[in-house]
Amino acid sequence: MAGISNISKVPELNKRILFTLVLLAIYRVGVFIPTPGIDADALAGFFQQARGTMLDFATMFTGGALERFSVFALGIMPYISAAIILQLLTVVVPTLEKLSKEGEQGRKKITEYTRYLTVVLSAVQGLMISVGLEKMTGSGGEQIVLNPGWAFRIMTAITLTAGTAFIMWLGEQITERGVGNGISLIICAGIIAGMPSAVGNLASLVRAGELEFIFIIILFIIMVAIVAFIVYVETAQRRIPIQYPKRVVGRKMMGGGTQHLPLKLNVSGVIPPIFASSIMIFPATVVSFIDVPSMQIVADMLNPLSIPYNILYVIFIIFFAYFYTAIQFNPKDVAENLKKNGGFVPGIRPGANTADYIDRVLTRITLWGSIYLAAVCVLPSILMGQLNAPFFFGGTALLIIVGVALDTAQQAESHLLARSYDGLLKKGKAKGRQS
Repeated sequence: MAGISNISKVPELNKRILFTLVLLAIYRVGVFIPTPGIDADALAGFFQQARGTMLDFATMFTGGALERFSVFALGIMPYISAAIILQLLTVVVPTLEKLSKEGEQGRKKITEYTRYLTVVLSAVQGLMISVGLEKMTGSGGEQIVLNPGWAFRIMTAITLTAGTAFIMWLGEQITERGVGNGISLIICAGIIAGMPSAVGNLASLVRAGELEFIFIIILFIIMVAIVAFIVYVETAQRRIPIQYPKRVVGRKMMGGGTQHLPLKLNVSGVIPPIFASSIMIFPATVVSFIDVPSMQIVADMLNPLSIPYNILYVIFIIFFAYFYTAIQFNPKDVAENLKKNGGFVPGIRPGANTADYIDRVLTRITLWGSIYLAAVCVLPSILMGQLNAPFFFGGTALLIIVGVALDTAQQAESHLLARSYDGLLKKGKAKGRQS
């Protein structure tokens, strides 16, 4: 990625980066705008009692907005849940499956349905949380909601739905006009924004004698090792050799030689942990605000340090790793393109046999990729919980930060390469006109 150093020389890329930073700054400002009708002190006391639970994990994904119960309290998770539902429905609903195969127009229609479903999910989640908040009290027994009733419930549902819709719009604008995937960058920005306060909490625990300084050193070593491991695996590839025969063009022999089809060990990137977290957070956040014994049992089962939660989390990660890889990469299309261009895998017949071979290789590396994702997300988080460290230092947070950083850097480099290619074409045309 040596080309990244040339970013300052490309005005268009500078504008994209500035646009991305401005929209992320707007998102961070919205995190601090409170939802009306809430006693902030009582709410802070309630969340203080919820440390180490699923609410703490959900707060990390919302960038602290849920803890403050700001207009962005639901974060981007309803949009991610809606996207998951629509993608799953494309497999079983013929109309959606047909739309998914219609190219750009079909994709726009599915995106439109995703937005509508996001609004519905946000309204339902906002209404259920508002009802639950009316029954909740702070650490001193004071009511969190100042004026309970339907006026508060409707206002809260509308406010939180509007906040999620605005975040969704910000993410789409970043993806279209900025650098990187907007939704992933918003989640990453929220996690990074919570790091300073998490470091401060660790320092407070050390000063209070609740945590030994040696644990901080161990924590730092573990984090560095995790980051190094993530970078190593995210850049790992399985290269399938592709042979191209030589062709006679005029009186010259052209082409030929061997190239490679690179398959990343983790084709799906950080999407499976984000999808899995969204699936787990959505019900867990709602039941955490419902003061009913049966619901509290469910909330305890969904504690990030509990065995049932981690088993479900691993299952969802593996499922979404295979599911998203199947959406992103089609072995039949790759085999067909190779056949049209005269390429073939040595020892494998072109066409269906090549597609089957690529599919087998992809299935094997996806298995190892999903195991890697599950291990990075679950094992360090359990260890962090034993060390009484915040979730910001767990494997899921580090995986998202490193994965999004690598993806954004690759996209910036792609812009640089495209810019360089356009410049070479323009120079070639200019020389052609002069001659």
